[in-house]
Amino acid sequence: MIDATMRIKLKSLSILSLVILIISGCGKQPQPPHEARILAFGTLIDVVIAGETTETANTAISNLEKMFQQLHQEWHAWEPGLLHQTNKQLKEGTAFTPHPKVMKLLKLSIPLAEKSDQLFNPAIGELINLWGFQGKKRNCSELPSKEAIEKLVAQQPSLSDLQFNSDRIINSNPTVKIDFGAVGKGYGIDLGIDRLRQLGISNAIINAGGDLRAIGAKGERPWRIAVRKPSGDGVFAFIEVSGDESVFTSGDYERNIICEGERIHHIIDPRSGRPAKGTRSVTVIHTDAATADAAATALFIAGPSDWHRIASQMGVRYVALLDE
Repeated sequence: MIDATMRIKLKSLSILSLVILIISGCGKQPQPPHEARILAFGTLIDVVIAGETTETANTAISNLEKMFQQLHQEWHAWEPGLLHQTNKQLKEGTAFTPHPKVMKLLKLSIPLAEKSDQLFNPAIGELINLWGFQGKKRNCSELPSKEAIEKLVAQQPSLSDLQFNSDRIINSNPTVKIDFGAVGKGYGIDLGIDRLRQLGISNAIINAGGDLRAIGAKGERPWRIAVRKPSGDGVFAFIEVSGDESVFTSGDYERNIICEGERIHHIIDPRSGRPAKGTRSVTVIHTDAATADAAATALFIAGPSDWHRIASQMGVRYVALLDE
């Protein structure tokens, strides 16, 4: 027989068990990370969203895909779009009003260029075009002549050639051609993270060909980022990031050809007009993806002897530079 005291205890235990079951049932069940791949900015962009429902993640990914593809078209220096039109007007040398999206990225780039001593220089689009790494794979017979390089370098195109008057600009140097290749991807990732946060997402990573920004964490663990070896084959190191951090790498292995034993790559030193020497790769960690993007290029060009000074000027504290 069960006495009265025992009945009360069992009843209390049953109520407690019911409360626990109700609380457990009301809790949000952990969701596996949602992953998607988007083609934009000339690379594959991997998006990972953690801790959200499939519906929320799919809506966010659809938003990002539309935004990135639009930005790619607008900022492309060689194809019809907002930046292409801006470059045509810059060449004319008359005052004009660029599209607000182009103007915003120009104004963001100016202090980054100044702090880098113009090693990050979006105005050398003509030099970039001369080397031709933005298109089909080059061969050694197609490399630019010394005379053509020196002619452009002598003109010293930079963003300081642009004069701003409210929403209008005028260019005093006809060799200025804007190429946002060393900052556009980072700024686009920043905009992507802003969009995710607007949608209420706080744990995600946007990775554009190894350049990325991560917010929050992957469940109970930080995001784990692989950095490629300078050879481009295999992993050099892993970085664990959490909270809000951007990791950007510039390397001579991305687009290059070997001519007479010399590696000719796409990271052009504005001072010489030729591929920068002395560095194999640079990895930068910074909260802001646009800054990390520009700094990775500037520090690669600064090289082993001067990277620390340029990093300090650009407000970058965490750098891994591998020399030749």
